[in-house]
Amino acid sequence: MGETRGSLGGSTTTATPTKEKDMARHTARSSRLVRVGATAAALALTTAGLSACGGGQGATKLDTSAPVTITWWTGQSDQAETLLEQLAKEFESAHKNVTVEVSSGAPETADLLQKLSAGFASGKYPNVSYAFGSWASQLEASGRTQDISKQVAEPDVKWDEFSDAARQTVQPTGKKTIGFPAVVDNISLLYNKKVFDAAGVSYPTDQWTWDDFRAAAKKLTDSATQTYGYAYSVSGTEETTWQFWPHLWQNGGDILNKDQTKATFDSDAGVKSLTFLRDMAVTDKSVYLDQTDTKFAQLFANDRIGMITSGPWQLTDLKTAGTDYGVTVLPAVNGEHTTVSGPDIWALLDTKDANQNYWSYELVKWLTDAKQDLRWNVAFGNLPLRASEQDSPEFAAQVKALPGLDVMAKNSVNATKARPTVPGYVGLSEAIANAISAVLQGQGEPAKALKDAAAKADEALADE
Repeated sequence: MGETRGSLGGSTTTATPTKEKDMARHTARSSRLVRVGATAAALALTTAGLSACGGGQGATKLDTSAPVTITWWTGQSDQAETLLEQLAKEFESAHKNVTVEVSSGAPETADLLQKLSAGFASGKYPNVSYAFGSWASQLEASGRTQDISKQVAEPDVKWDEFSDAARQTVQPTGKKTIGFPAVVDNISLLYNKKVFDAAGVSYPTDQWTWDDFRAAAKKLTDSATQTYGYAYSVSGTEETTWQFWPHLWQNGGDILNKDQTKATFDSDAGVKSLTFLRDMAVTDKSVYLDQTDTKFAQLFANDRIGMITSGPWQLTDLKTAGTDYGVTVLPAVNGEHTTVSGPDIWALLDTKDANQNYWSYELVKWLTDAKQDLRWNVAFGNLPLRASEQDSPEFAAQVKALPGLDVMAKNSVNATKARPTVPGYVGLSEAIANAISAVLQGQGEPAKALKDAAAKADEALADE
């Protein structure tokens, strides 16, 4: 969860080992990183051959009772794949005319995009595929996706139970809805109680501002014991970038302009956000600057860092380490606790067969209903897709096993912004990540660094 920056384009960067561990332990998802399995060009090329689309000779008139076979690429392995295969059999039992052919689709989730691109070219591709949310714009641009906007507007779908970021991700241009959310997450504030107690500092609350956060981080830092108040990635990867977006959004900034053609993160809001982090790192010296994306989590687990901003994938490791920790929402600007999320999706693909399109929609609608999601995402240890699941006994059991998971689930309401899924995000992410990394290490000023990064980002956006 390797991946290339920009859930599709050009140059690639390696996913962090921490996220790779998360993929193996949980489900392949884009939580922290913007995954890419192929180039944007691979998808763009497929648009030339729409007439070759695999279902071109399928049913043109809907007959819901006719025998039909639909193909589902889950993007999962091991326990996750087994859970989904069981659910597919249950769906078949309820709908005797439907056969669901289930498979992972590829050895690694990141390989699905390349397989889809090849399938689009040959006319043979699945009806449903797991996809990293960062692929959404490219999938829509391929011309191979269904548009289920009218269906999800029906009251029984309860579309508003999904987080804003999750809904936005399956509506990448705002013109079409190309599928359903599949896996959701977000970053919250995790704090080490032992470090706080040793420093005599009160635990974070959901009323904290970033000024409260900075003051606490400074008090928690102890050069004699090499203990830090906070940690931040300076690896220059998407880990560096996506930790910055909540600061930008809370200060009123945006990543791109409205038509998503120009970077706008070098605004006053961006400069203010980066200056704040620079002052913590360079002036206060309260931030552990991690070159690896992995060591900060280990140091937090071992009582050497007071606070980190991370997500549900972190909790199993903390439980294993026996760390005494707590979880709350991110600090706020003007009461806004906006966080960042990396939703992945179930892409519904148009095979030009009316019966296949109908039943693939019905399958995913059923799968993402709260009753089934409790037996898939919640049973597997992911956050629930829907807000209505948070009061369930099944989720309560998971919270007991992984304290703080409930806070992270409720934090989904603060995932009001979606990361861009445009192909140029790859280069944009790299540009701003390098700028942030340099500034936090005392190299350069925030305003100039962001201006230069925005220029590079614009080049990347223009190239796609």
